[in-house]
Amino acid sequence: MNETLEQRVAERTADRDRMWRLSTDIMLVADFEAKITAVNPAWKTVFDWEESELINRSFLDFIHPEDMATTLAEVGKLSEGATTLSFENRYQAKDKSYRTISWTAVPYDASIHAVGRDVTEEREAAIALRNTELALQQAQKMEAIGNLTGGVAHDFNNLLQVVAGNLQLLSRDVIGNDKAQRKITNALAGVERGAKLAAQLLAFGRRQALDPRVVNAGRLIRGMDEMIRRTIGEGVEVETVVSGGLWNTLVDPMQIENALLNLAINARDAMEGFGNLTIEAGNAYVDDAYARQHQDVVPGQYVSISVTDTGAGIPSDLLDKVFEPFYSTKPEGKGTGLGLSMVYGFVRQSGGHVKIYSEVGHGTTVKMYLPRSLQQEDLQVIDPHAPVEGGPETILVAEDDEGVRTTVVEMLQELGYRVLKAGDAAAALSVIESGIHIDMLFTDVVMPGPLKSSEMAKKAKERLPGLAVLFTSGYTENSIVHGGRLDPGVQLLSKPYTREALARKIRHVIDETQKNAERRKETSIAAIPAPVSPAASQALRVVLVEDNALIRMATADMLAELGHEVIEAESAEEALPLFGSEPIDVLVTDLGLPGMSGDDFCREVRKRWPEIGIVFATGSEKKPEMDDSSRTVLLLKPHGLDELKNALDAVGGTS
Repeated sequence: MNETLEQRVAERTADRDRMWRLSTDIMLVADFEAKITAVNPAWKTVFDWEESELINRSFLDFIHPEDMATTLAEVGKLSEGATTLSFENRYQAKDKSYRTISWTAVPYDASIHAVGRDVTEEREAAIALRNTELALQQAQKMEAIGNLTGGVAHDFNNLLQVVAGNLQLLSRDVIGNDKAQRKITNALAGVERGAKLAAQLLAFGRRQALDPRVVNAGRLIRGMDEMIRRTIGEGVEVETVVSGGLWNTLVDPMQIENALLNLAINARDAMEGFGNLTIEAGNAYVDDAYARQHQDVVPGQYVSISVTDTGAGIPSDLLDKVFEPFYSTKPEGKGTGLGLSMVYGFVRQSGGHVKIYSEVGHGTTVKMYLPRSLQQEDLQVIDPHAPVEGGPETILVAEDDEGVRTTVVEMLQELGYRVLKAGDAAAALSVIESGIHIDMLFTDVVMPGPLKSSEMAKKAKERLPGLAVLFTSGYTENSIVHGGRLDPGVQLLSKPYTREALARKIRHVIDETQKNAERRKETSIAAIPAPVSPAASQALRVVLVEDNALIRMATADMLAELGHEVIEAESAEEALPLFGSEPIDVLVTDLGLPGMSGDDFCREVRKRWPEIGIVFATGSEKKPEMDDSSRTVLLLKPHGLDELKNALDAVGGTS
């Protein structure tokens, strides 16, 4: 019996030894003074500590400082007679990192016996999941706010446009009546506040249409210096600090100006009109560590713009709320709670990041991180102080809201423009295709009907390459805005707009379009070489391929006037059989053809009839790539009789 008992004891002891040696959980024996008396080999695996480095040391030496108080409290419970405890804390590894350990501890024979499981990855995964859930909730909240504001903004801004337009027209009729003019001014101020409110909501919901340009933040801040000083008053001392070698950033200049002005006004209110305001601009690099600590932040190079005040500061428990819409730390009636939310939405939509630092009694700093741009600064802007000018051009107004259409037509007519109007995109396209001369298309973005305004504008530009196009809307949806930014080359005038803003924008777009047309014309003339021989001016047999009937008819008339014989076709498929039936000297073709593309068509013609000259009549400034590019020229639309003659002389041969 004694031998059997001894054998059982030995087996159990061996089992305990194997568990002690092979367990992946860490095991610890310590006295109630926290001195370690035994550890199992798992400490080497988890923490890289050798047994000799731990024995007789206090386990408190390895506990994270933030977890010290709770660990001492748990150990105290064991010394007071508690039988079993479960808790977590962080233990330091040999490489100075910390691992999160879930402990089960029991008192036995004046010692603490504890088993710990490494749950670091589990807790990090749980935190990541929680952060993802919070980010999803925030995204859903933003989406809901964006949908709400976007849905309301279009109709709301249309109403404001009708009110503002009629008030501005009325103001011209009451010149000399001070009382009436004062009432109109007050009403217009109300319209402006309503428009600002809608714009701030769209900004927070990231639904505004940004028109980003490459700007130098230092130049922009210095240009605002006088306006900021005038706005916040003489009691606030303003200091502007711009670092040397400041990078450029891609941002909407108007929106960054609004953001800075909002932050300056908030700072003034926090200082109650007296204090120091510092605006700084510098280069910044966001590293991976910072990005991991902040949601939706991408590591990389940024331009940092910070606004610092010496005001009352914001309590730490309120900092997470200040960017929420309609939340304000100001007394009731002193603010809408949309200033910081607008800044936050604008910067996030621009691909940047906002961080706020504040200490009660010491002031607040708001930092905007805007992504760096490697491009050169874009200095082209509309001067807000430029004189209000009209012109003799013809403008087609496409607007479905009758009230808005009536007021804008009257405004444009007062500016001297000839105005045509259409109630939807299809009607506007019909006017364009009628052949009436039009210099500009001024169209609302959101209109009823199967044809979208953006598609209508695209078709209009195809038919009239020199047409100026200006969009307007209170809410742009996604037809001309992608990634929160206006599509390249798109011009937008947001509703509601003033008569002055309308006049300046219309004039700017028309003038720029005309300048671009002149540059393209000069390029097309320069691209056409001098006539190769006197025989080139002889009468030619020309195949004209153009799918647009009006353009085809006009070009055919010009060719006939030059004394050439014209054979017309509206597609490559219709034109190809013509080359085999009779001798052809020159092909004049558009590149945007239905069916077979103009590029493929020209390559086929050059392959089968290499002696034929080819004129690419197109709105694009790039010729298609061909194996044999001899006797080919680019004729940019719109073109006149002289440009067409030069192109034919350059490629034409003897009949």
